[in-house]
Order: sequence, then structure tokens, then C-alpha cells
Amino acid sequence: MKFLSAAKSDKGVSRQNNEDSFCIDEDLRLFIVADGMGGAAAGEVASRMAVEMIRDHIKRSSAGNEPFVGDYDKKFSDESNRIASGIRLANLAIYEASQSNVKWRGMGTTVAAVMLDNGKMSIAHTGDSRVYLIRANSIVQLTDDHSIVSEQIKSGLITKEEAEGSEIRNIITRALGTMPSVEVDLDEIDLMDADRVLLCSDGLTTMVPDNVILSIVAASDEPGSACSSLIDIANKNGGKDNITVALVYLFEDKTFLKKFKNLFR
Repeated sequence: MKFLSAAKSDKGVSRQNNEDSFCIDEDLRLFIVADGMGGAAAGEVASRMAVEMIRDHIKRSSAGNEPFVGDYDKKFSDESNRIASGIRLANLAIYEASQSNVKWRGMGTTVAAVMLDNGKMSIAHTGDSRVYLIRANSIVQLTDDHSIVSEQIKSGLITKEEAEGSEIRNIITRALGTMPSVEVDLDEIDLMDADRVLLCSDGLTTMVPDNVILSIVAASDEPGSACSSLIDIANKNGGKDNITVALVYLFEDKTFLKKFKNLFR
């Protein structure tokens, strides 16, 4: 299955720095979004460490030059376990860096990552950065937010609508770098022709409703243009946080491939 991909990041309207990071590695078919936290430059350090360490670990372990970190979950593929291994490695490195440098004390980052392989997609995440699947004019969130309000929704304490106005909606319950070890959620799905995959930080989802995200992505045949449009509308709606989006458009249609053959890997 072929694909087009793009990613863009913006500091938003209210923030002075951009603490988000992303990775697009088309050779690995790996896509990552990370949302750093910790203030000053610490969040930027954590998110950048996460995407770089995950990518580099996957490269090395794919070549057989580095063992997996943590337990291997036999319910999932090598690709899924490889991403989880990279996240665990990055978590420990970020935690140790935060303990050794007072300026980085308390830094951390969310991470959402996907990897494509023969019509399947591996998904790994920690925190409240999200992965969406856009298919047949519908949008489905493939990840669960690791946040207090998400737990409240699951417990029936509040509704989704109430969560959107909650003063604690940005408090997450899981992130890289806050503890020596971290739990990583894994999933895998089969992909179809014309599927579109979105990874994003919460700077997008707190500003733009899912139905608007769907309409923008569905209306554009160029992922870079759709990324820009999503960031523009998030900023128009307030831009209260850093905004990072990555889009992957999947295709099997030969006519489309011929038209865009120079853009595909």
C-alpha cells in the first residue's frame, strides 16, 4: 500500500515556545507526535528526545543491532513491540536526564506513534496525544486519552460535553519521563484503500471538534495542505496550546498512483 504523508507544528497563539515534536520517516513508515511538558525549554527537550530515540531504536532493532526493551507482548506484531520498546527506552532516558539536570527537573512528554507494514498499522501511545482513522466520511479516535477527565468519562462521572469545559482537562495520568518505567498502550488495525490517518497533539483537539477535523481532512487530497488548514483553524479558535498534526493518506488506486508517482515512496 502506497502513501502520502506530511506533518506541521505551530506554537499557537498563546504560547511563547513550541514544546511539540514530530517525526516522519517514510523509509521506516514511522510517524510520531510528541507533546512536551515541563516549562521553559524542558518540554521541548523531552519531546525531541522521545521522537529521536524511538526512531533510532526502531532503526537499530530492525537491523538486529539492538534488543527489545521490556516485555514482548505476543498478542502483537514485531512492529508494535518495536515501537513500545522504543518508547520505554525513551522514557528511561528522559527520566534520567530530568534527574541529572535541575533545569529539566519534572520534564516529560506524551507520545503517539504509528508504523505501517503490509496493509496493517501498529499503534502505540502514552498520554493524550491522539491517533485518528478517517474512513468513508467517518472519523474514529483509535487511542484513549490517559487523562483525569477521560477516566471520569469512563466511570460515568461526567459526560464528554462536560469534559470539554473541565478545568482539569489537560491533566494527564501517564507520560514519558515522569517515572523510571511507563505503560504503553498498543493496538493494530487493518488498513484500506483511501484511509487517512491523523496523529496530533491536544493543541488541535482542544480547539477543533472531531467533525470539523473530518471535513477538513476529507476535503483535501494533499496532506500538507490539510495540516496547514487544521493548524489555521485551531489558531482561529484560540490557539491556546502548541499544535502539531501529522497526516498519512493511503492508496491502492493505480490511477491516483500514476498521477502522484513522484510523491510516493
